[in-house]
Amino acid sequence: MTQEMQLVVTTNKQYVPVTQTQQLIYVLVSAQPSSVLARTRMGLNFGFVLDRSGSMRGAKMDRLKQAMEVAAARLGPSDRVSVTVFNDSAQILSASGLLSEQRSLAFRVRSLRAGGGTQMARGLSLGLREVFRHFDRQLSNQVLLFTDGQTYGDEEQCLKLAREAGEHHIAIQALGLGDDWNEDLLDQMAQSSGGIADLIESPDEIVPLFTQTVERSQKAVVRNAALVLRLVPGVTPRQVWQVTPLLANLGYMPIGENDVQIDMGELDAEQGKSVLVELLLPPRPAGNYRIAQAQVTYDLPQADKTGLQTRQDVILDYTGDATLARRYDPAIMNLVEKVTAFKLQTRALDEARMGNVAAATKKLRSAATRLLEMGEADLARSAQAEADNLERSGQMSAAGTKKLRYQTRKLTQRLSDLPEDM
Repeated sequence: MTQEMQLVVTTNKQYVPVTQTQQLIYVLVSAQPSSVLARTRMGLNFGFVLDRSGSMRGAKMDRLKQAMEVAAARLGPSDRVSVTVFNDSAQILSASGLLSEQRSLAFRVRSLRAGGGTQMARGLSLGLREVFRHFDRQLSNQVLLFTDGQTYGDEEQCLKLAREAGEHHIAIQALGLGDDWNEDLLDQMAQSSGGIADLIESPDEIVPLFTQTVERSQKAVVRNAALVLRLVPGVTPRQVWQVTPLLANLGYMPIGENDVQIDMGELDAEQGKSVLVELLLPPRPAGNYRIAQAQVTYDLPQADKTGLQTRQDVILDYTGDATLARRYDPAIMNLVEKVTAFKLQTRALDEARMGNVAAATKKLRSAATRLLEMGEADLARSAQAEADNLERSGQMSAAGTKKLRYQTRKLTQRLSDLPEDM
């Protein structure tokens, strides 16, 4: 087994009861780069694509300039950087080059002025071109896209550019400021390219979120990670959820009668990724059984290694002892609760979008209850407020919708925050 990756597999219970029916089990698979890899830093080929439309005047533009200054300070002299700005046209403010050679970068950023409309595709096309010109598989090739408004008439072009970015292994990290931007569009663009979309609620959050995005990009050390779960006959997969670093419904792709594959993408050196898999188990007599084998394959671009892999068996005890069968891992059940809250609000937003007000309201109130029980009082209030909005007006607020959509993804930022095992 290779030492570059640590693969840990745990279940929500070690003992399952002997019954005559199928039963549900949760399997947590955590892939974490080793401590040796965690000390490395991947070089960047990074493109900033920034909205400078008229709505960015004032505090927004001031904070954006500060964010660029702080972000540049986090980069290394050998990192490649480009800056593209857009309104209803686009301009390369600073062509792609080593940071050490970008003498006038700070001055050009400080000289930015807001004005005009919003045509995101124009800026994204130029920004991606700059990154692609110096694409290097041993670097982290990424674009940070920042906007505070709706783009008009070029949504399909934006999605096309995002798909092409994904095909060329250039991830788009999309940040939307305030509540007047298209979250469906940014989410699809990020997902198509292998990146992440996030909400910046106020101008004061621009600097820290820019910094976090750049630092996260620097920590990426593993690429093209994929989890293959080989199931024994009779074991059936139901759902797969990413639980760290963010909550997401991953789904899975069947690759054989008893095998499923889950795309994990890039892994950073600090957290790696963890997925929670729901499995249905068949009835069995008492005894010790292997129900599955987890295998993670991955590439290490800095070491020029591809197709590396590590494996771990999933083993359970079927027992007739009712006391043993009632023992659960509290950390994994905590994760299940957070996944459930995330599912409720996600489905509520889907119901609201389709005009099913009663169903959306019910799910939002259920989500509010669960969030409050987990100590997430602020999010619980938001869910309750949006349920009230639906009952009064038949629609949710733009700000509340975005807050629920993006903040519930962060319910499980670190597994170390969870309760200790029994």
